[in-house]
Amino acid sequence: MEKVLEFLKKAGVWYLATVDEEGNPQVRPFGAQNIFEGKLYIQTGLKKKVAKQMLAHPQIAISGMADGKWLRLNAEAVHDERIEAQQSMLDANPSLKSMYAAGDGNTAVFYLKNAKAEICSFTAEPEVIRF
Repeated sequence: MEKVLEFLKKAGVWYLATVDEEGNPQVRPFGAQNIFEGKLYIQTGLKKKVAKQMLAHPQIAISGMADGKWLRLNAEAVHDERIEAQQSMLDANPSLKSMYAAGDGNTAVFYLKNAKAEICSFTAEPEVIRF
């Protein structure tokens, strides 16, 4: 899991895919990640469509590139409403503090459950990481 976290940090911007209310895939750039209590978390605003999509259809996919390799990750996004999880994410990603605050009713953090990540390249077999 730590290797996936470091990969996402190196990528800087990575892409999150969700499913909308009509069953269509929706992809958008993200860049906030954190490990809290042994789980990999991502963050968004609870009022955004992406949060509503993850709450309705928790199966997500993440993709990103760094150092000539790419990441493919599939997981279940689980909403964690605890203030401590929100604060940990904000502390790990201080740029978010200009838009979000723990307990503000909008900050939403999701941890990834039953995750399968593959780190791929053109020159080696994929490295599979499950958590």
